[in-house]
Amino acid sequence: MMGNVEKRLQELGIELPKAPNAAGSYVLTRRHGNVLYVSGMLPLRDGKVVYQGPVGEEQTLEQAQEAAALCIINALAAIQAAVGSLDAIEAVLLLQGFVLAPYRYPDSPKVINGASDLLAKVLGSAGQHARAAIAVGGLPLDATVEVQLTVALRG
Repeated sequence: MMGNVEKRLQELGIELPKAPNAAGSYVLTRRHGNVLYVSGMLPLRDGKVVYQGPVGEEQTLEQAQEAAALCIINALAAIQAAVGSLDAIEAVLLLQGFVLAPYRYPDSPKVINGASDLLAKVLGSAGQHARAAIAVGGLPLDATVEVQLTVALRG
């Protein structure tokens, strides 16, 4: 049976992929009580990073926002794999976004808006969150964006 969040994804034309595999010595998600920590997600499609290189050099702001949204799609897939249904999400507590960017790049928050906006579209008020948007000099696999989530789950 399809839950409300899955129906919303369908209305938005978003199909969740299979959850990506952990690429190192860590787990994809870790639950403690009603809190689920989601490891850093990259803009992967079919197991490949589809947005690589720094925003402002190899990627436009719009492409970097698309990369951030794709990270959220992969995070939602990981949550679904961990807990069975996205309707288990009570609230997104924290989003941490990392943006591969040149020195002194000022628009990391605009890039991570691609992730924040998608969470709001999919989850409504449950998708509102505290956030950090940080420019960095390197990310795994030369990905343009990496996103981590902390999510509260229903009892």
